[in-house]
Amino acid sequence: MPVIVDIDVMLARRKMAVGELAERIGITPTNLAVLKNGRAKAVRFMTLDALCEVLECQPGDLLRWEPDGEE
Repeated sequence: MPVIVDIDVMLARRKMAVGELAERIGITPTNLAVLKNGRAKAVRFMTLDALCEVLECQPGDLLRWEPDGEE
């Protein structure tokens, strides 16, 4: 999939655990894992908003597009 999810990068920069992020944005750790591992088919804007608020970043810090095969 050409959309790459960089939640791990922001978690490392913020020195935050996955469980803490899931709790703070109000989703289960399992659903957050699906999103951060690039297996999600969609993301709600309210979830993206919560991620950006908690991680103090922009949507472009979490998502990027690369053509197929360049991952």
